[in-house]
Amino acid sequence: MRFTSEQRLDDGVLEREFTLGEIPGILWTPGSASAPAPLILLGHPGGLLKMYPRLLARARHCAAAGYAAATIELPGSGDRPRSAAAEQAGADLRRALKAGEPVDDGIVDRLVLPLVDKAVPEWRAALDALLALPEIGGPVGYAGGVIAIGIRLAVVEPRISAALLFAGSFVPRTMFEQARQVTVPLLVLLQWDDEGNDRQLALDLFDALGSKEKTLHANMGGHTGVPRFEADDGNRFFARHLR
Repeated sequence: MRFTSEQRLDDGVLEREFTLGEIPGILWTPGSASAPAPLILLGHPGGLLKMYPRLLARARHCAAAGYAAATIELPGSGDRPRSAAAEQAGADLRRALKAGEPVDDGIVDRLVLPLVDKAVPEWRAALDALLALPEIGGPVGYAGGVIAIGIRLAVVEPRISAALLFAGSFVPRTMFEQARQVTVPLLVLLQWDDEGNDRQLALDLFDALGSKEKTLHANMGGHTGVPRFEADDGNRFFARHLR
């Protein structure tokens, strides 16, 4: 891991951009931390530059509760190399949505499964590097999307103690078997009127998740309309499980 920039924000949070090989990322740490801080990995749908305002708001909220927060750019997003197959799958998805047609499972598989296969090892490598920093300690939580990435991470990464998942992205049906293997405590957020996603599929996925402790928060509104109070609820959720 190599830090490439550093700035102290007006609330005291230290923001540092880094690269991990060819992968860019951002780390936020609380300004008043006197001991190694627990870490929350901030998942997102890709494009750090585009997502930065929302990621920053989430990171500030984490820092106010005493958590460090970190994120990395997804494969094929930002300035990272594109995959011709993923680009075609994305185009097919947009075409189906624009036409109001059902999204074929094959399109979702072509778009999401390769992304999960590439992104999860990168998240784990980032976690290795982050936990080696003296200012970062365990335990670790995951918060955000893409939900299929969060599910795979929760299954294969034993250092993740709890996950807050955003049910706002397409999920290959083959991921349901992996969902049954999830055991960590979960909080799942669902926007009831999410214009681009299948509500029933999200409900079926929640039912499939194998965790003994899982909670679903369903709120009215579209994809970007998650109520602000959910950030506070998320911090309370992590406070119970990141000890």
